[in-house]
Amino acid sequence: MAAPFASKDNTTLADFLQVLRLRKALIALIVSLVVLTTLAVTALLPRWYLATTKIRVEKPEGEVKLFQAQTSSYYDPYFLQDQLRTMRSEIIIYPVIENLQLNTRLAGMLGAKGKLTNAQSYLYLLAKMLRIDSQRSSSIIEIDVFAQDAALAASIANEVARVYSENRISFATSEQRKGLAQLRKELEAQEMEVSRQRDAVEKLREDLNISGIDLNARYSDMEIETLRQMQNSLIALSVDAIGRKTRWEIFQSIPIENRISLVNAELIQDPNIQNLLQAYLIADQTVSKLKDRLGENHPELISAVGNRAKIREQLDTQLSGYESSLEISYKEADSRVAELKRQLSQAKIDQILSARDRMRPFEESAQKLDDETRLMTTLKLTLRQREIDYQVPKRTIEILNIAESPTRPSRPSWPLNISFSLIFGLILGVGVSVLLEYFDTSFRTVTDIETKLNLPALGVIPFMHNPNGEEEIDQAEEEPFRVLHTNINMALKPGEPASLVLFSAGPGEGKSTTLHRLTRSMAAAGERVILIDSDLRRPTQHKLAHCSREPGLCEVLLGRKTMDEVVQRSIAPNLDFVPSGASAGFTLNLLYGNRLKEIITTLRLNYDKIIFDSPPIIGVSDASVLASEVDGTILLIQHRRNPQSMVVRAQQIIDSIKTPLLGVVLNQVPSGSGEDYGYYTHNYSYYSETPKQRRSSQTSAVKKTGDHLTLNESGPSDPPV
Repeated sequence: MAAPFASKDNTTLADFLQVLRLRKALIALIVSLVVLTTLAVTALLPRWYLATTKIRVEKPEGEVKLFQAQTSSYYDPYFLQDQLRTMRSEIIIYPVIENLQLNTRLAGMLGAKGKLTNAQSYLYLLAKMLRIDSQRSSSIIEIDVFAQDAALAASIANEVARVYSENRISFATSEQRKGLAQLRKELEAQEMEVSRQRDAVEKLREDLNISGIDLNARYSDMEIETLRQMQNSLIALSVDAIGRKTRWEIFQSIPIENRISLVNAELIQDPNIQNLLQAYLIADQTVSKLKDRLGENHPELISAVGNRAKIREQLDTQLSGYESSLEISYKEADSRVAELKRQLSQAKIDQILSARDRMRPFEESAQKLDDETRLMTTLKLTLRQREIDYQVPKRTIEILNIAESPTRPSRPSWPLNISFSLIFGLILGVGVSVLLEYFDTSFRTVTDIETKLNLPALGVIPFMHNPNGEEEIDQAEEEPFRVLHTNINMALKPGEPASLVLFSAGPGEGKSTTLHRLTRSMAAAGERVILIDSDLRRPTQHKLAHCSREPGLCEVLLGRKTMDEVVQRSIAPNLDFVPSGASAGFTLNLLYGNRLKEIITTLRLNYDKIIFDSPPIIGVSDASVLASEVDGTILLIQHRRNPQSMVVRAQQIIDSIKTPLLGVVLNQVPSGSGEDYGYYTHNYSYYSETPKQRRSSQTSAVKKTGDHLTLNESGPSDPPV
């Protein structure tokens, strides 16, 4: 698998998870910092107490409900939103401010001089202290008050509920009173109108001398009964005509070939059609039986088929006639309806024309009196209903609880803040990790190195828990250096002594530690190796070898000592060491190039490998001088440390010197950094043994001579490091 985000077009979820694994320490650090910051801020925040009271608010069902059918109350979201706005308005909050003297108390809380105005207190309450809301699909309103004083929070919550309740009752009562006063005024005016109309009727009665006539008997009973009978007959005939028309239209819409299925005793009550249907069914059965045992050209079958066709033709003819009879029946019924309508209209006209003209003014006046009287009665009944309804107590608002002083603060919320900090810290940590990975330009994979530097990867050194190469080291940790040793030998000319320098682009990449372990591995394989600490600016090898720093290479280059005098023999089997010497202020420049060449020539007589520890090649001239005198160079790159441009610059410097660059060593690779390193890291565990097993093991040792491996039956599997 390629490195995470190495190719942004092919990034997968596995790459993202790999980034999280690699950056888990950074993510944990960011989460810890965010959580600790949140804890500190939460501890310093002021404590706010929450007091809550609940009220149930129902929409009024109407002004007059006592004598009408009652309906259950229902949830009206628009009404409830209006009530929430009312409770937050000045008409409710201002009285609360005045009753509890909040102008003075809030000024003292905020450290203001004097006292606040009602408007200032109102804005502060809504912004900081008061929260009024309702549950979804519920008529219950919650009044939440936050305050740094627990008793003050409870007082404000209870006072808001009380003021709102009084305001609601006062508003409802005032509307009812206004309604009652208006109804009484309308009733008085209607009573005067009825009295005036009654005087007009009595005057007409006297003028027309009709004191004995019943005002409700406008027309004779016989005339009314005649009209009623004609009307009933018209309705019956209309219904019958509609039924006949429907039956005809449905029958007409059915295809001729399908009408035979309607012939039964209930749908078509015609004996002739019924008989023909029976005959057709018998003829059809006869044809079916003959087909089973006779051929199609048999005379008897042909006769039976012809007989069936004739019966079917007669049956279709009868059904067509039945359709015509339905049409005629419908048209006859329709004609009767039209005639009866005409007669009824004429009767009404005659009745109206025969009414006595002299009774018309009296009847109109009496009708008007009747209308005005009914209106007055309705007003009286409505007024009485509203008077009773006004006296009946209605509870469209109910305070469900009394807020009490809280004992624990609700703000800041420790669980909420910690949970939020964990989530925010995790998101921030993941985001920072992804950004770092996205903008990381360092070398992360062997593929990157071989592609961009066009150099082979000689070895991959995993992250070591014991980098100093002390005793009792797990053999799996030695295997990367054996692999590196083998690859170096394969890159060199076989059988010839070689001088090598290991350098890095920048400091702190683990070059000295890696070189120390590598030389020990070379010596353990049977080669005669000398390690020269030529990093005269920051020497390290004498510390790793637990040897003296002086005398060393510096004294040899200055001519103060010979090479034999500075070589520290056998710091490990087959491994000699030359420290840096007293190198304060000493730099390796071109003046010492010939002397360095002589030293290498002399050492070739006694050693298979002459290994130089070099300072960083960028910014320091020493590495370039060393590289110009040796047989080959090796570039060490620490995993995810320096930008690629810096490493490329180091390669360009070596290329300009014309010394062969054998390859690259990728150092300090974490064990979980991807499948690219599984071959180097996971397979090394195959060689792992406990210290006890290594001491008791008496297996043959691998001894490398030139490019070949031989078995030494007498020694342990690995010389002690």
